[in-house]
Amino acid sequence: MTLNLKNQNDILNLENLNSNEIEYIFNDKPINRLKTKPQLEDKKKLLLELKNEIENIDNCELKNNATQLVFADGNSESKIMVIGEGPGQKEDERGRPFVGDAGVLLNKMLQAIQIKRSNIYITNVVNYRPPNNRKPEPSEINRYSNFLRKHISIIDPKILILMGSTAMESLFGSKIKISKERGVWKDLIIHNKTYLTMITFHPAYLLRQAEQKKYSWADLKQIRKKIDELRISV
Repeated sequence: MTLNLKNQNDILNLENLNSNEIEYIFNDKPINRLKTKPQLEDKKKLLLELKNEIENIDNCELKNNATQLVFADGNSESKIMVIGEGPGQKEDERGRPFVGDAGVLLNKMLQAIQIKRSNIYITNVVNYRPPNNRKPEPSEINRYSNFLRKHISIIDPKILILMGSTAMESLFGSKIKISKERGVWKDLIIHNKTYLTMITFHPAYLLRQAEQKKYSWADLKQIRKKIDELRISV
């Protein structure tokens, strides 16, 4: 039988107690009797705070020209997180990422490797539609990358999938090219934590450059293999 005692002074008669063949472990550390909130509630709270922070952004051309904030879609408890570029017209209208033509292709890409879209978490680098669907400016990418890094930390995925050069630049910088960086597992470090990351082409790019789909298929197969290795449920 083993008992934990906070301090030796708690024992009034050590010899007498030990005669009863009881072993005592002394521990000066205080006992934590406070119950922590469930992780799910914490995550929802943090996501809401982040969403509010983005909604309150000032002096942003993206926000000023968009209909609404497009925050995220899917399962916030997922171990797989997909990041695209930014909302298009359909996304701006409906308030969800990847619901236009690129979203249709994304769904097919996920289905091809037996992933249900509802089982993963999806967001974009910028959360407001760029005017005329232009690519976000470098200054906008840098500004929103701070929000994106917080977003990743909150979701805490085991696999991070970056779709397109904007997502890649947001987290790895602009000095690299997606044609050379895609298809290779990379380590992304945020707040001293490492996230396993795969860069691949954006579905919108594949709609314009169909001949590149073979490379995306190779990337998808690597992602599926890693999912199986890590025993992630999707």
